[in-house]
Order: sequence, then structure tokens, then C-alpha cells
Amino acid sequence: MTLQVTTIMLAVEDMDRSKKFYEGLGAKLGQDFPNFASFELGGGSAMGIYPIDWAAKDAGVSAEGEGFRGVSFHFIVDSQEEVDEVIAKAVAGGGSVVREAEGAGWGGYFGYIADPDGHLWKIATAA
Repeated sequence: MTLQVTTIMLAVEDMDRSKKFYEGLGAKLGQDFPNFASFELGGGSAMGIYPIDWAAKDAGVSAEGEGFRGVSFHFIVDSQEEVDEVIAKAVAGGGSVVREAEGAGWGGYFGYIADPDGHLWKIATAA
């Protein structure tokens, strides 16, 4: 069997706030229940969100945790204008800019945003 990611699950503080944020970025809401929602991300990818206490219980761990966990999501777009547009949509939807978009040494353009729960997203061009 080959390892593959079929769904990303994010633990969130506020389901309604997170649904609004991800729909604002263009994710298509699929299932929508009080303690679970799923989104189609395109290209066969999916993402689910759960309240943080439910997600922790499901994993058998404490919901208390802090700091950078070494994970970020990357959204590659076609142009600098699209990077700026996605970042603007994220901010309008309740997210925050973690690193302003700028040119990169490797020829691309990128910035970092955080969703309302602090999950990091790198928005970048390929080159």
C-alpha cells in the first residue's frame, strides 16, 4: 500500500468562524454537522474541521497545547497578484498575516497567513 493523504483534519475553537474563513478562501463546504464539517479543496483533497475538544478526545490526548507544531499548509497559485488576493481574502475572513508577501531568493513570491485558530498557510507562486 502506498501512503497518501486523503483528508486533513484541523481542530478549531469556533466551527462557524472556521467555516466562514475556509468558504471565503474558496473551499466548498460538503458535510456540515454541529461537531464536524468537511470541505472539498480541489484535486481530490479534502479537509475536515472538528471542535478542538472533540478532536483531542478522538485522538486520546489533551486539548491543551501551544506553540508551533512544525506543520504548515502550502497553497501554490499562478501569480503574485493571486498570492495577494488570497491573503486579502484570508484577512477579510478573519485570518491574519504572519509574514508579509515578498519576493523569494528562489524566484517566487510568498507570504504566510494564519487561520482564526493559528494554523499556518504559505501562499506562494511556484517561481
